[in-house]
Amino acid sequence: MISKTHIQAFENIVGLENVYSDKAHLIAYSYDATRTRYEPDAVVFPRDENDVSAILRYCNEHGIVITPRGAGSGFTGGALPASGGIVLAMEKHMNKIIEIDMQNLVAVVQPGVINKELQRAAEEVGLFYPPDPASEEYSTLGGNVSENAGGMRAAKYGITKDYVMALRAVLPNGDIIRAGKRTIKDVAGYNVAGILIASEGTLAIITEITLKLLPKPRFTKAYMGVFPTVEDAMNAVFKSLAAGANPVAMEFLDNLVVQALKEKLKVELPSNAGALLIGDVDGNVMEEVEFQLQTLERSFKENGASDFQIAHDAKERDKLWFARRNASQSITIYGSKKLNEDISVPRSKLPDALKAIYAIGDKYGFKVPCFGHSGDGNIHVNVMVDGNDANQLELGHHAIEEIFKTVVDMGGTLSGEHGIGMSKAPFMNIAFTKAELALFESIKKAFDPNNILNPGKMGLASTINN
Repeated sequence: MISKTHIQAFENIVGLENVYSDKAHLIAYSYDATRTRYEPDAVVFPRDENDVSAILRYCNEHGIVITPRGAGSGFTGGALPASGGIVLAMEKHMNKIIEIDMQNLVAVVQPGVINKELQRAAEEVGLFYPPDPASEEYSTLGGNVSENAGGMRAAKYGITKDYVMALRAVLPNGDIIRAGKRTIKDVAGYNVAGILIASEGTLAIITEITLKLLPKPRFTKAYMGVFPTVEDAMNAVFKSLAAGANPVAMEFLDNLVVQALKEKLKVELPSNAGALLIGDVDGNVMEEVEFQLQTLERSFKENGASDFQIAHDAKERDKLWFARRNASQSITIYGSKKLNEDISVPRSKLPDALKAIYAIGDKYGFKVPCFGHSGDGNIHVNVMVDGNDANQLELGHHAIEEIFKTVVDMGGTLSGEHGIGMSKAPFMNIAFTKAELALFESIKKAFDPNNILNPGKMGLASTINN
């Protein structure tokens, strides 16, 4: 517990109306999408960068732990105040789009801006911010940067790190730093912005983000490929891309997901589908769009597709994307709890990876519906268990560990976009050597020697608060 003196010090910095230690606020800021709960001692809403600096300086001097938080939409516990202390909540005040620079095609935003708000603001002036995580309607850009969020358009346009040009941030001692520039090229000094991206708030608090924008493509069409087996679909993914296809998205649904969508949400999908690939193509001339569709159709059918469908209007496109966007909620028919992981492998390894994942599920007797961003090799693997059965939960975690080991052996990684947080921290030694983990430790200590920022995350010994 932090003392009343500390609470008063925070009130002096940000104002009485921006510090809360009542039970309602502590509960509201105790959990994220993992539904695991850790109550903080207080919730503090900074008004600006100077507030953040003063808060960090005070906490560093008094050994008070800080957990930065955007919308709390993460799936790995990155925003959980597992060591108590204060939650530094950015969404109340630090939520403004500062500038959209039409001449240099950049946006400058505060960390509490919702992803979709920037997308809409950019589109109003004919520009485009591509990263579109499934949480785009409520996740914040600060959280997106801290987790290096991806999304469905990553197959063509990349992920959050590909759009971060510069950051402003506050170090644990209160110092304010700039990292990066509003320039296309910048090789002066270390890439500090690159280190802060995906650091999950363990190194510094991001207070301003400069993001690259693109001209918005004029035309978009959606497609769906129907395959008899998952192996056929996964072969079509990397072979189509190698053949010159460049889709905006190439999303994957396996048969278990298809059946769940049909049963739970009454979505009309092909009953004979062993797997579906759904996505968009775009371009500034319709000929470019048609070329992409023709390339995909030819490659899909060469790799076993039984059907290739094109959405001819917005209603048909929305219908296809409704299926993909509701995949996650539909699969609860297979178990009361899903152990949801977001492994990523080289695209050519997708057929082998899915085959191995299903075999592990069969070994433990679990259904493992899979869906996700096959166009960039990132698959959401869901081990479905009875959440009230302790034995099933234990076996489910053993299955996850085997899946991680298999994926890493194939040159893949534990997480494509959800981060490490708390839930994947125990598995970091699967993916990294002792020397690599020691390097992570040294980076953490260089930024945060007193270990006040988000301890207990990223699987580092130094982030476990003493």
